[in-house]
Parts: sequence; C-alpha cells; structure tokens
Amino acid sequence: MSHTRTSALSLLNDVFGYPAFRGHQAAIIEHVVGGGDALALMPTGGGKSLCYQIPSLLRQGVGVVVSPLIALMHDQVAALTELGLRAAYLNSSLSMEQANAAERTLLAGGYDLVYVAPERLLMPRFLNLLERLREKPGIALFAIDEAHCVSQWGHDFRPEYIQLSILSERFPGIPRIALTATADSETRAEIIEKLSLQTACQFVSSFDRPNIRYRIVDKANARAQLLEFIRDGHQNEAGIVYCLSRKKVEETAQFLNANGITALPYHAGMDAATRRRNQDRFLREDGIVMTATIAFGMGIDKPDVRFVAHLDLPKSIEGYYQETGRAGRDGEPADAWMAYGLSDAVQQRRMIEENDADLAFKRLAHARLDELLALCESATCRRQRLLTHFGEASEPCGNCDLCLDPPETWDGTEAARQALSCVYRTEQRFGAVHVIEVLLGHDTERIRQWGHDKLSTWGIGKALSEQEWRAVFRQLVALGYLEVDVGGFGALKLAAAARPLLKGEQTLALRRQVEKKRVKETRRAGPAQALDAAGQRLFERLRAWRGETAKAHGVPAYVIFHDATLACIAVACPRDIGALRRIPGIGAKKLEHYGDALLEHCQAHAAEHALPEVAVVAPDPPPSTPAYPGLSDTASLTLSLLEAGLSIPEIATRRGIKETTLYSHCAEAIAQGLLDPQDVISLDPAEVEPILEALREQQASGEMRLKPVFERFEGRYDYGLLRCVAALL
Repeated sequence: MSHTRTSALSLLNDVFGYPAFRGHQAAIIEHVVGGGDALALMPTGGGKSLCYQIPSLLRQGVGVVVSPLIALMHDQVAALTELGLRAAYLNSSLSMEQANAAERTLLAGGYDLVYVAPERLLMPRFLNLLERLREKPGIALFAIDEAHCVSQWGHDFRPEYIQLSILSERFPGIPRIALTATADSETRAEIIEKLSLQTACQFVSSFDRPNIRYRIVDKANARAQLLEFIRDGHQNEAGIVYCLSRKKVEETAQFLNANGITALPYHAGMDAATRRRNQDRFLREDGIVMTATIAFGMGIDKPDVRFVAHLDLPKSIEGYYQETGRAGRDGEPADAWMAYGLSDAVQQRRMIEENDADLAFKRLAHARLDELLALCESATCRRQRLLTHFGEASEPCGNCDLCLDPPETWDGTEAARQALSCVYRTEQRFGAVHVIEVLLGHDTERIRQWGHDKLSTWGIGKALSEQEWRAVFRQLVALGYLEVDVGGFGALKLAAAARPLLKGEQTLALRRQVEKKRVKETRRAGPAQALDAAGQRLFERLRAWRGETAKAHGVPAYVIFHDATLACIAVACPRDIGALRRIPGIGAKKLEHYGDALLEHCQAHAAEHALPEVAVVAPDPPPSTPAYPGLSDTASLTLSLLEAGLSIPEIATRRGIKETTLYSHCAEAIAQGLLDPQDVISLDPAEVEPILEALREQQASGEMRLKPVFERFEGRYDYGLLRCVAALL
C-alpha cells in the first residue's frame, strides 16, 4: 500500500471512524493528493465528500469547495466541526463583519476546508483573495460539488458554474475535482468541456442504489394512494413528496397533516424565512415529510430519508434518479414510489412546448421524457432499465415492483387497433378521456354534440374497463404509436408507427392492468428493525439523547451520529471505551466528546436488563488496517455476521434485504479470498461443475452475463448463488 493510501486510511479510521474505503474513493484520493484533476461520478450516499475532504487534509494549504447551496454548506461545516476539523463557509448568510473575520482566519491558515458559493468565488475581490491565499498558507485543491449544475440541459443549471473554468486559467497546478451523483454521457461531456477538465482522470462508480426499492403505480386517486403507501410502510419516518406545482405542494401538505402525518411545504413561491424554517425542521426533527417542488433537495445531506414519492412525473430519467437518490443515503432500505398517469405525460409535453428554449433543447427534452415514459411502462426490471440508461449493464435486481410482482402481458393488438381507429375517426381532435368514452359507448351530451355516437367505433370497446383503457392509451403513447398535441389541448394524434399496426402488419403485447398487491407485508427493516425489544429500548434511549445533544449544539441530529451508528451501539451495548471505539462511525474526536455519555447510557441499560458483562475485550485494530480490505461497507457487515454464525436467511431477516443481495456480498468476499465458498454454496460438487462449465462458456464469449446461465438451468439457481459460483473462476 502506498504512503498516501496508508495516510488516507489512517484519517478515515481516526477522524471519520470508518474501517475501509468504498469503491473508487481510495483511487480518487490518491490521484488528487498527487496533484491530478479528477471527475468523480458517484451515487448519492456513495461518499463523494471524502474524496475532497481527505486530500484537503493531506495536501498543503486549504481545500476550497464550491457548493451551490447554503443549507449544504452549513450542514457540512457543522459535521466537520463535530469531527474536530477546522471548516468554515462564506456565503450570503454571513454579515459583512462575520465574512471579514472568516477571510482573516482563512489567510492566517486557520481552516482545513472552506465552502464558498460560486457567485462569491467569481467576484474579483474573492479571486484576488485566492491569489493571496495561494502564496500563503496555500490552496490544497478546488472541489466543484454538484458539477452537473454546469449543464444547460438540466433543471439544476446554474449560470455561474460555466464560469468556473477560470480556476484552471488563474490557478494552474492546483488540482481540481468535480463531483456529481448523476450525469449521463451528454452531461458528462458538458462538464468536461465547460470546466476545462479534458485531461482529468474520470472515476465512474456504479449508479446502482441497491438499498432503494423502485415502485411505479398507475395513478387513480394519487393522494389516497400516497397516504396508503406512507401508512403501510413509512409511518413516522422522514420522506420527500415531489409535486409539479406550488399549489399542489401546499394542498398535499395540508392533506397529509389532516390525516395525521406531519408534513411541511417547500417551494420557490414561499418567503425565504418560511422556506428556511421548514427546511431546518425537516433536517433537525425525526419523522417529518417534506412536500416540495424540485426547488428542494439538491445537497440535502439528511441520511435517514426513508422514502421519496412523486405525485407528478419528473422531466427525465436523470431527474428521477437524482430525486429518488435522496432516499436512503445511510445505505439502509428505502423506497422510491411514483404515481403516474397519461395526464402527466400531456402536462410535461405542454411545458416543453411552452418553454422559450430553442428547437434543439425541445427535441432533447422530448427524447428524455420518452425515456422516462418507457421506464414507467416497462414490463421488466426498473433498476436494470435505469442502469442501462447510464451505460451500465446489470441483471434483474429482484427488488423492484416488477421483479417482486412481474406484470402479465396480453395480446393487445385488437384493443390497440380499436384505440387508434377511434382516435382517427374522432379526427384526432380529442384527448384520451373523450376517446375512451366513445369506445365504451357512453351517451353524453358532448358525444351526441359531435355525432360520435354514430361512429363505427362507438361502443366497440366494452370488453375493457375504463381503467384498462387508460392503461392501453398510456402504453400507446409511451411506445410511440400515439402523440400528444400539446398545442391542441392534449389531443391525441396518430404517429407514423401506428400505420403498420392499423393495417394488420404487426402485433402488440401490452402490460395487463391489474390491482397491485398491498406492500405492507414486504416492509423492510430500517437500522433498528433487527433489534430485540431490549435493543429497541436502548436505541430509542440513544436517539432521545442524540436529539437533546443536537438541539444544544444547534445542529441536525445526524451530524452527531447516524441512526445506523446508534443501532450498532444498541446491538453491541459496549461497556468500555475500547469496544465503543470499534463501532463504525465513531472517530477519535466523537469518542472524546460523546464517549462517556454513550457508555453511561449503555451501562445503565445493561444494569436495568441484567445483561452479562463482557469478560474480554479484544484490543483495538491498528487504525491503518480495515477489518475486510477491498470490501464495501455493506459487504463487510454481511461477512461479519456470517463469521458470527448467522445463516444467509437469518442475515436477510436481520438486515431487511434480499438473499440475492447477500449472495452478491459473499461473491465479493470470495473473490477477495476472505470467504470459503463452501460456507455459502450449499451444493454438491456434481451440481457446481455444470454451472462452472456454463459460466466458462460465457467467459469465453468475452462478456460474462449471468442471465443465459440462469435461463439455462430454468431458474433453479438464483442470481446471487450464480455470482458466488462465478467468483470461483
């Protein structure tokens, strides 16, 4: 291990309290410490901030972090201060006296990191300040967070970001790292061009968020559906509900509050003080639901958001991925839920056409919406389709709505022809609601007024219900057989693709509209769900202490400790400082600040419940040696539970995740030589050999794909087990 990696790992252990790096973190840190520029694409919750925080501590000078959001700066500075680091922010929330004092401290070398808004950084006065800072005490690096804000195609576009290329011109030789959680190939190219990062090393992590379960439902009564979703699985838990309009944000918050769910609105039309107050409550209190427009969310560092819900369709897959990614930053199970209907597509098309942008922008916006509609109407794994969009191959996840409850398909050829014919015979002047009424043979004044009761298509669709017809029309739009004329008030028009279908030259399979099962029985565990009754009581006791401590310090509760850390304490109930130090998420400074208080609660809990004393406490591991080198945090936890004697089914129950995911963790460990395959592959050698043979054939083809192997054995071996066997090759 290089000296840089050893030093970085020591900081990770001692300051941040984590045993090992994840994914590309170590490589990024080593590259930037060595003076290289970098573009890091990592999923939300993937540990992006460590990629510039640790290099800032290892290099000479101050790390300058460009961040677009005041709330994010405040929380990150508070979190770093709790870790014993010297950090500050410079933004419009400071008075002139406070800003001047911070600048003096900065020039005196009093900070490890300083966060600054892009508009302030670009001021001539601040650029001159940076020139002085470069001389003494030095600039360690420039970090450009939320780098996708440079993209003029995205809804997070910030004009100031385009001007940040000035950093390469005025400060050559100082490494720059741009970071984002979402960027398709076009946005990635734009970041590189606009920020002058042509020579930067690109680190692209997997976009997969395995702890998030994706679910899209057919919109009927959206608010009632939302209420059922929250009550079934997320009562008293933090969540975000996205709505398209400010009015809908307000009405949804009122509706949830009237039904016993604490909800706060957030949108750009509210005064700044109310927005800030609501945001602070969401960050600092437990169990708050924020109803919001997309003005809310970017940079929100709250780790325990258990769900993100959409009552309206986002603009693109990128927007959907970014917004849903705000759930489950702590790595614990979370849900992404959306109610979607044809009216959403019509509304988004209209917004695109009413935009003042040029034709190229509108064409791209329509294409991105088409991709999202295809995701909504997909009959195969949601996660697989999402990852494919970002250029990442994957197998079906086994954990989205379509994997857990695969939809039926049916021969919709005749129904599609009836629908298309009715659109044509009503002269392509009406929306889906009216066309469906004609198909069902409704006798309304409007139908008689237009003479549509005389059409050959009037009443020919009575074999399907109104709800089923809505599903047919949604799919015909998503599949490109029908187009929405936004200039014609949402009228449906035949697309060129409709001709061969109408002429009988092709058939069409459609998803069957079925009533989805209630998901209460599939509720997954959060950080504390695996605890026994006594452990739950200790967990709640620790949360109450954390809340009081956070209030006294004026910071969000998660800045003190994450729920996952408290749950680990509740499981172990450590009685001495050595045992407490081994809990993930407790670094040296937090141990110094809060160790005595935590031990006091644990010791009192142990006495109340007559828990046995721990006779021997193993010595602390060396800070530069992670427990399981090369494994992700979540795989490390799985391996530790296996070594403690738990079976895969027991771990799945305790952690609230699928066995397939656990087998993937085992495959990681087998590949690293940390786990004996026989401990998890419960098959006779005679069964394993044919699987290995099939896998070798895939390997020889140049592309290791598990799906053909899965299908070859007719699904007898799930994907997780196949990954473990593949790790033997």
